Amino acid sequence: MPPIFPETTLRTERLVLRPFTAEDVDDTRAACSDELTQQWLPLPAPYTVEHAASWCTDVSHRLRTSGDGIHFAVTDAESGRLLGTVGLKKTDWPARVSEVGYWAAPWARGRGVTAEATRALGEWLLGAQGFQRVQLFAATANTASQRVAEKAGFQREGILRNAGYVHTGRVDLVLFSLLPDDLTG
Repeated sequence: MPPIFPETTLRTERLVLRPFTAEDVDDTRAACSDELTQQWLPLPAPYTVEHAASWCTDVSHRLRTSGDGIHFAVTDAESGRLLGTVGLKKTDWPARVSEVGYWAAPWARGRGVTAEATRALGEWLLGAQGFQRVQLFAATANTASQRVAEKAGFQREGILRNAGYVHTGRVDLVLFSLLPDDLTG
């Protein structure tokens, strides 16, 4: 059996990062159907209630138990409403490297929520989990995602040409990373 991350809940001053549940289906469908989310992520289009239910109750949990990563519903600490997601994928256990990804619900954008959640996940991975590197990829034209990376403390490393894909075709990606030393600097 491959190594897996423990089922975990993380907290910041404003947010609770927890496993997805069936309660998140409607907000997940709405967020993943959003035009801006669809522009940058190769999600099914149209994104249906069935897609959201599968993600919230099965796929996100299976990705953890398979050893691939861990995915969190980012929620408002006061209301409990889903604000987005942040998660790890393509985890290389021997190298202690993982890739972070995220999306923000339209009603949560512009408030620093995604950067706060991404930083909390990075601190947990590089601290408590003993990892050595978190990678983050953003399309070169997705300036909002790049701002999230920078606000979360990630360092820009360079451009990977033709390395990503979205609904409209291939895109260049900006590579960012967060290392243990970045947390103390």
